[in-house]
Amino acid sequence: MEKRRLSFWEIWNMSFGFLGIQMGFALQNANASRILQIFGADVHELSWFWIIAPLMGLIVQPIIGHYSDKTWGKFGRRKPFFLVGALLASVGLILMPQAEIFIAFLPALWVGAGMLMIMDASFNIAMEPFRALVGDNLRTDQRTLGFSVQTALIGFGAVIGSWLPYVLTNWFGVSNRNEDGGVPMHLILSFVIGAIILVGSILVSIFTTKEYSPEELVQFEDEMAHQETKIADANAKESSLLDIFDDFRKMPTTMRQLSWVQFFSWFGLFGMWVFTTPAIAHHIYGLPISDSKSEAYQNAGDWVGVLFGIYNLISAFYAFALPYIAKKIGRKLTHSISLIIGGLGLISIYFVPNEDWLILSMIGVGIAWASILSMPYAILAGSISPMKMGVYMGIFNFFIVIPQIINALIGGPLVKYLYNDNAIFALVTSGVSFLIAAILVVKVKDVDDVIKQQ
Repeated sequence: MEKRRLSFWEIWNMSFGFLGIQMGFALQNANASRILQIFGADVHELSWFWIIAPLMGLIVQPIIGHYSDKTWGKFGRRKPFFLVGALLASVGLILMPQAEIFIAFLPALWVGAGMLMIMDASFNIAMEPFRALVGDNLRTDQRTLGFSVQTALIGFGAVIGSWLPYVLTNWFGVSNRNEDGGVPMHLILSFVIGAIILVGSILVSIFTTKEYSPEELVQFEDEMAHQETKIADANAKESSLLDIFDDFRKMPTTMRQLSWVQFFSWFGLFGMWVFTTPAIAHHIYGLPISDSKSEAYQNAGDWVGVLFGIYNLISAFYAFALPYIAKKIGRKLTHSISLIIGGLGLISIYFVPNEDWLILSMIGVGIAWASILSMPYAILAGSISPMKMGVYMGIFNFFIVIPQIINALIGGPLVKYLYNDNAIFALVTSGVSFLIAAILVVKVKDVDDVIKQQ
């Protein structure tokens, strides 16, 4: 029995919630560092506050994946997790830039960090089931398209989130200064708008998407050509949360190989997200690293938001080309070339003469970002059982969050003691990390490609 072939717009609606999730992520990625600096964080401390994000992913995603695999009720299998995650994330988005309202009880810096934790935990609650839903609902020959559509929506959402503060200031006249030294109004308003769009986009996916029941998924399992997880599936009826550790031990070979690719990809991404604003403010604009509350620094931060929007916009359009490129040259080579382009883009930031040239650097980053968000998942989905799709997508997140945790622990000391507080070298390190990931892709076994060749 085969799964029904979905139309493009059915696939689009199924993943539409990612637009809101990534809008929230983009607001966080482009603005959290400068908000924390406004609250009093030093530049070399930023990565330590950002460690909250990967820790939440490490803890939350496997647990959510496990329970979403086992959940079935009147509201579906994955959809209840979308909604709960969206509602909680919206609370974090609204309160993080307004952490100073709690200053009578706690320092604003710690409240801001706490809201960052709530946002990240909630984004992970919503995100992991979306990844699994593509594996649940799509046939093997539509999965690359499915993850590419997700990547496109991620790109569009991130563009909106990244550009929103700049647009509010330059198009609508919302101030990007706070005379009292607090968070400017354009950031507060951006986060509130992001919360509203997040919940709305999730509701679109919930009301337009039908999920297969567990009984239906069992009937589709005979289409899977791999054998590595079927023995574990035979005992799936009596399972517990502790089975995550057993599933980790028995992960497919393809997943183990992809883990190293993911490690270096996300090590590089984390460094970029944390240090781009101080790096560009200092290296390109010539501002002192302690100048985070000035109007010039806020202008630099707004330009970083524009740049992040550009790389996400490029990723959205490149995502539509990925299925066709992968069909011609294979998913592994597609991913490797994309990572090389992104790595060179990050390294080029050190050499550009002014802020306008950074647009070219971000085009390269956008190409890599699109591939990172789709190719590994498309390769992975072909190697795991549909009955374990949620838990393995959650476990796969280990190889996203662990490198971020490592970067969070060592990134600040590297900037302070090795790079002499010059964060631009953190971006160069991220570029080199992308290049290493590109080399490691060659070793990966793409099960779907092997099947097609047989």
